[in-house]
Amino acid sequence: MYQRREIEPEYACLSGGSGPIHNQWGKAIETVPEGDPRRGQSLNINGDSFVSDNPNRYKQHGFFFNADNCIACHACETACSEKNDNPAHQAFRSVGFIEGGTFPNVSRLNISLACNHCDDPVCLKGCPTRAYTKFTEYGAVLQNPDICFGCGYCTWVCPYNAPQLDQAKGVVSKCNMCVDRLEVGLKPACVSACVGKALDFGVVEDIPEGRVQAKLEIPGFPSPEITHPNTRFQQTRTLARDMHRVDSVPIKFHRKDDKGDYVPVLDPKNGFERHWNLKKLLGSHENSHIAFTLSAQLAAGAFALLTAGAAIFSPLGALQGGAAWLSSLFAMFGLLMFGMFKLNMHLGRPHRFYRGYYNLKYSPVAKEIAGVTVFTMGLGGYLALAVAHSVVPELNPALQGGLRALFAAIGGLGIGYGGYYMIKLYRIKARPFWNHWHTDASFISSALSLGALLLGVVALPFGLASEGLVRLLAGVAATGLALEGAAVLAHSRDLRGQKSEGAASFYIQTTTYGHSYTLRNGLLAAALALSLALVAAPGAALVLLPLLAVLALAQSVLGRALFFAAVIPTTMPGGFFWRNPGFVEHARQVGLADMPQVGVLREGHHPFKVGELLETIMKTPMSEKIAQARRIFTG
Repeated sequence: MYQRREIEPEYACLSGGSGPIHNQWGKAIETVPEGDPRRGQSLNINGDSFVSDNPNRYKQHGFFFNADNCIACHACETACSEKNDNPAHQAFRSVGFIEGGTFPNVSRLNISLACNHCDDPVCLKGCPTRAYTKFTEYGAVLQNPDICFGCGYCTWVCPYNAPQLDQAKGVVSKCNMCVDRLEVGLKPACVSACVGKALDFGVVEDIPEGRVQAKLEIPGFPSPEITHPNTRFQQTRTLARDMHRVDSVPIKFHRKDDKGDYVPVLDPKNGFERHWNLKKLLGSHENSHIAFTLSAQLAAGAFALLTAGAAIFSPLGALQGGAAWLSSLFAMFGLLMFGMFKLNMHLGRPHRFYRGYYNLKYSPVAKEIAGVTVFTMGLGGYLALAVAHSVVPELNPALQGGLRALFAAIGGLGIGYGGYYMIKLYRIKARPFWNHWHTDASFISSALSLGALLLGVVALPFGLASEGLVRLLAGVAATGLALEGAAVLAHSRDLRGQKSEGAASFYIQTTTYGHSYTLRNGLLAAALALSLALVAAPGAALVLLPLLAVLALAQSVLGRALFFAAVIPTTMPGGFFWRNPGFVEHARQVGLADMPQVGVLREGHHPFKVGELLETIMKTPMSEKIAQARRIFTG
């Protein structure tokens, strides 16, 4: 337990708690009522059974930030990092700023922010490992790095960049509200260190002495509608109409005339010159997500056509029961295994992959993993039956047919469930570029076009590419490509008019990756035209089908790479060197990232060796393995 000194200054001690009973969202500030059995329990901080006698222990607490007083001295950052023993590249609380106007009327607004310990924490619902808990004590949202396996999804869904993925360790950690200090009656370390009385802390909505406002947001703070955060603001100084981020993010905050609120709009800092940046585009550490999503969607589309599709469209019957049938199933299974391996090794702790099933109740990531697992079981069982049929064809045909139908149904269930949540996990409010029906269309399009073309390419060397089959598969591919094209047009039209980070993402896509974006759209148009040509002239399949497959795959890879590379999340503004994506990229290019004091790491997760994985598995006691399995299946 944190040891309180005999004499603590008054500004460092908790007080208050007699304010409103409901917060500005209408939710009760008291976390549990009197007499609830959850009251009086110890937080067991570092194994200590101490229980605080704080009368406000079961009320939602939060930070109060007075932007009028903040001088950007970074004392709060330093105190937080010192208390939590954070490395130079990580900070649970950070200070950024925005500025506007022209000399002599220049405005600057400093913003200090940590975790908001929200009423509706999306990090908790998004985490597949259940590493997050919202405690009744103080309403704190706490995260256990020991449970985390380093997928980083919580860093995607949080609009405020509160969870921090430590790429050196491969796990996420975050602000813990200094609950150990709260238990002994002290405010968090960052608040106690603030020299300008800009930061305060207490029961939310219980406005501290000397404050006149408790606003839900200020310029530069992402929309509180997403999570209902428990940070309140005061900002009375008049600012310029346009307040610009000083980091490289092409966003400024524009004051609306009706209410005086600020909205994020595009700030084209780098002009409109187009670039290729293909190496940067295709060299991202998100390549694992590209490989997994495309391979899983391809396998799902091909399997659906080979099973359910064959029952509807007679030309697909030519692929049943022969060498082409077996080859296509091996190709699907191999691609799916490749994608799953790439995704798993992308984790900070790949040996903890089984924890991805823990949060099936809430997490779309856990549900996607479960769905893909079911699909893998269906595909694997169907493939095993196909191998058995080729080795021992005289086995009971009725039994084989019944089992194949069963595994086809299992695979189809996995495709439907996993595919739905594969889309849903990217429909994130904190990433407007993704939160558009273009995401749905792109994923479905990849399944249709790539799945159909896989079957077509496999059918060619076996002489099964009849005109009927080619016309059917080319038609399915054309449908997928047309859907993708319509979604691209709608996406570009809608993003241009957005007052959000989505407009900035579209700007990045059409400037930083402008030529690559044009190339991708050209490949998409060419693939669509070629697929329609094959529908009209299926006799040219020997030449056109492989070319179509190459074009469709190339446009899919480029499109998916742009999907990950161009996205700009709703995050707090940074400074010139801290929390600035532009400086991070510069530091990696010129070698500054090799200096620990700069606070920039090389891109990528903590490297994990297969030998370490095997050693960890062998050293894990059997009792722990059984306990983990029981937890998975009992929830």
